[in-house]
Amino acid sequence: DFLFFWGGVFLVTTTLVAFLKKENQELIPAKEETKGITDTYRLLFSIIKMPAVLTFCLLILTSKVGFSAADAVTGLKLVEEGVPKEHLALLAVPMVPLQIILPLLISKYTAGPQPLNTFYKAMPYRLLLGLEFAFLVWWAPKVKHEGGFPVYYYAVVVLSYALHQITLYSMYVAIMAFNAKVSDPLIGGTYMTLLNTVSNLGGNWPSTVALWLVDPLTVKECAGAQGHTCATAAATEV
Repeated sequence: DFLFFWGGVFLVTTTLVAFLKKENQELIPAKEETKGITDTYRLLFSIIKMPAVLTFCLLILTSKVGFSAADAVTGLKLVEEGVPKEHLALLAVPMVPLQIILPLLISKYTAGPQPLNTFYKAMPYRLLLGLEFAFLVWWAPKVKHEGGFPVYYYAVVVLSYALHQITLYSMYVAIMAFNAKVSDPLIGGTYMTLLNTVSNLGGNWPSTVALWLVDPLTVKECAGAQGHTCATAAATEV
């Protein structure tokens, strides 16, 4: 119902924009140097060959490896330990106002000449919160009782998620501010799109690898079947 409702809202609003919004007919001189798709890709290739851009891309492609497992697997492991999915979904609700306010607060610190300083300062705290998430998963079966989980456990989870959002948005806003600052105004859209795409890729591939590694790195024991490791799906089936 939720998806159906918002799907309808999107269809109605975009249709209204298509029919009611008129383009500005005045000729505006093009500010960007690119003329077409081929020119754009040539320009992107020439940008990414620059030593400073290449170094920066390597940095943002690898900078999120350290917290990929915590970001991608924590929720799944909490569900595996018995935390109801609907409770975890409800815990995300208090994060929404925080996610709206945080960029406004953090932007004050990333508006200066060195926006990446905020990125560097937030990184160790985000790494430590990865250990905190591992503790939450380990702690879950210890506090679980017949009625579910105590309120104080959920309170600790919400607080941990809130602190995680602060570090996440500090890094995210800092990268966006840096990308905006270094992009050449003549080709700003192309430059920004390239750097933001690499930044998004740097967050997605480590999470994918972390999810793929969950099974091979999980220690399993076979109860009552000595000599079997249950390390693979076939061994578990046996």
